[in-house]
Amino acid sequence: MTTKSSLHETRHEASSPGAPLDLPRRPRRLRRSPAIRSLVRETRLSPDMFIYPLFVCTGEGQRREVRSMPGVFQLSVDEVVREAAAAKAEGVPGVLLFGLPDEKDPIGSGAYDPEAPVQSAVRALKREVPGLLVVTDVCLCEYTSHGHCGILVDEEIENDATVGQLVRSALSHAAAGADIVAPSDMMDGRVGAIRSALDQGGFTQTAIMSYAAKYCSAFYGPFRDAADSAPAFGDRRSHQMDPCNVEEALREVELDIEEGADIVMVKPAMTYLDVIARVKAEFGLPTAAYHVSGEYAMLKAAARNGWLDEPRAMMETLTAIRRAGADIIITYYARDAVRAL
Repeated sequence: MTTKSSLHETRHEASSPGAPLDLPRRPRRLRRSPAIRSLVRETRLSPDMFIYPLFVCTGEGQRREVRSMPGVFQLSVDEVVREAAAAKAEGVPGVLLFGLPDEKDPIGSGAYDPEAPVQSAVRALKREVPGLLVVTDVCLCEYTSHGHCGILVDEEIENDATVGQLVRSALSHAAAGADIVAPSDMMDGRVGAIRSALDQGGFTQTAIMSYAAKYCSAFYGPFRDAADSAPAFGDRRSHQMDPCNVEEALREVELDIEEGADIVMVKPAMTYLDVIARVKAEFGLPTAAYHVSGEYAMLKAAARNGWLDEPRAMMETLTAIRRAGADIIITYYARDAVRAL
């Protein structure tokens, strides 16, 4: 048994002149206090790297909580302005807008209606929340009556016809004042087509954040509740990526960069940290990661059952995404994370 006196004698002998300096390394010295841990921290989160997704619906005074995403709401334009202004005041620099139209059709024509929820919200945010970065999702799944991401021919998505619709949508967002358009559909060639149309339309300063490596994931389920975008039949395996593939993701990212993407995105984030790391290391372009609805909902559900400490789990999750290489993190936790920081 080691007593305090014997431990003191051992230390005294080890520190005596001429004693061998065969001492153990002590990494714990740099973990002793919050100040020291902060001083040597390798990965840091910052409020300016977060983007806050918001779902825009029609009407006024609408704030409907999404059943599968506690704390996330479908918001009318006036409520979007209120929510975005509060987020901006807390330090969240930008929002990503998704639209919920009242009417849908087979070709998703509501996606480029200048009076649609997203376009109306962009104008209101630019008017009411100066300095807010406004990003818009460009896809057809929220606008088609069948819920698929493009125009169907014999129950298959027609790529090039769909790209034409995506171009119209992106142009309408840019005309409304969007800073960045974010095509999320995974159609071939859509980044190049959008870039060309934006430039020809005089929107040379509108950036493109491409969902470059978007996987066909089980973690999108709650989003489809929020955006009312579940497909009426089938799935999205014909255009979203196979979760087994990494080299393919690098090819997809490279193509989007060649076509003019300013920012590339990996989606989802938590189950694709290796892909985020590879994309950032390979290309060095600003890299976004989407902490998706299912990843958010899992933490919420576990916390509500008392199975984990939600604030700690949230920060650990977001830190992991940053540590993997993401420069930009799109997350429903944006406001909570900024408050914690």
